Amino acid sequence: MHHHQRLYFLDWIRIIAFLVLILYHTGMYYVSWDWHVKSPAAGHAIEPLMIVSAPWRLGLLFMISGVATSFMLGKLKAPTLMARRSWRLLVPLAFGMLVIVPPQSYFEVVEKVAYQGGYGDFLKLYMTSYPGFCRANDCLAMPTWNHLWFVAYLWVYTMVFAALAWLAGSRLAALSHLVGRLLTGWKLVLLPVIALVVARFTLAEQYPSTHALVGDWYNHAQYFYLFALGALLAGQQRVWQEADRLRWTSLGLWLGSWAILVVCYSMPHELMHSPAVAPWRPLMGAIYCLNQWVAVLTVCGYAHRHVTGDSGARRYLTEAVFPVYILHQTLIVTMAHWLKPVQLAPLAEGAVLVTLTVTVSFAVFELVRRVALLRPLFGLGRIRQATLAPR
Repeated sequence: MHHHQRLYFLDWIRIIAFLVLILYHTGMYYVSWDWHVKSPAAGHAIEPLMIVSAPWRLGLLFMISGVATSFMLGKLKAPTLMARRSWRLLVPLAFGMLVIVPPQSYFEVVEKVAYQGGYGDFLKLYMTSYPGFCRANDCLAMPTWNHLWFVAYLWVYTMVFAALAWLAGSRLAALSHLVGRLLTGWKLVLLPVIALVVARFTLAEQYPSTHALVGDWYNHAQYFYLFALGALLAGQQRVWQEADRLRWTSLGLWLGSWAILVVCYSMPHELMHSPAVAPWRPLMGAIYCLNQWVAVLTVCGYAHRHVTGDSGARRYLTEAVFPVYILHQTLIVTMAHWLKPVQLAPLAEGAVLVTLTVTVSFAVFELVRRVALLRPLFGLGRIRQATLAPR
């Protein structure tokens, strides 16, 4: 792959997407969907807002990661890239599973199965893969990576794509140019959706999402596809300009498909599985796939138009966002559990959770970035004095 100029607008998308994740995971405490801990006030009220980002946010992050991988392959040989990315991803993943994630599982078993032991006793069970925390047939797997599944999947996709790039040699650049020439006009809007539709119709029912890596074929079909597409499109400036040009069209399709999805997900279970609705379910699945892609296209188009420059804020936040991501969900789960006895109104409580999660995450990042021994545990490279300049 050729060395391309950095696309700063994608950095900003990545930063904003990870910060949206804080809002999303705080929202998971208040909706009816299953999660580690739940608010007594949990219900359906904010689920339409959650659906605004749920179908596409992680696909967008995998696509941006593919772009970043392509840039790195322009500078590094594939074996070097694979070694460096393994260090930057697997060390935080192992540290996260052993240190960051266990409090989430602890408060989950306290709330769901009324576990009475202390955290120290729980840790012994966690580290020894205790299988007995169950509700009916739903048993908690330990140790677990919880929200850090993204890191495990990203490592696998990076290794696979780097190996393919190594084997393909110059043919990869030719494929990149072919895809770039193909995706113009309506084809940029609709052709990427076809692969998502095929994946959903062939794999989603048989392989529902597990985030367990092994056997999670529907998720792999979505996310590795978007990762590879990002890598192939990284240097195709015309495609990013086309996303800019089509941004209003894709925005309309995104909002329209979101409204339809809200209606679909709000249907009572009996209606959704009734004979009257059954013939429409494939169309609903296709609209979900359309939403997945046109939202990504919209975000890329508007970012390309409005946030193309570099700045000190971009450099700071680009470094901060991965440590903040590692920390955020444990902070939300822990503080949500601790705040239950206070009985704050849900709106006030949610604002408190988001505010404390952001401020504590960045406070920890400010410590981590200054301590050479801590940096690898949070996915940061070697310390450079320039990164510590006051802002």
